[in-house]
Amino acid sequence: MRLDKFLKVSRIIKRRTIANEACDSGRVTVNGKTAKASLDVKPNDIVEIKFGNNTTKIEILSVKEQVKKDEASSLYKSIE
Repeated sequence: MRLDKFLKVSRIIKRRTIANEACDSGRVTVNGKTAKASLDVKPNDIVEIKFGNNTTKIEILSVKEQVKKDEASSLYKSIE
């Protein structure tokens, strides 16, 4: 699944266009490398997102096309 779509489906970022912009501006890294929105993510990838002064680091547990709002947080676990 594309990185921008995963960020939206998992509800880490609310809109896919915002996720796309975050990736294009270099604020998202996957496994330590700057990632483009089109990068394919898979379980066990480490994603780091910079929101202003805050940094969110997550590990992807599973990748699903659609999930309910309650189950969205089960796609990843927070690190740190």
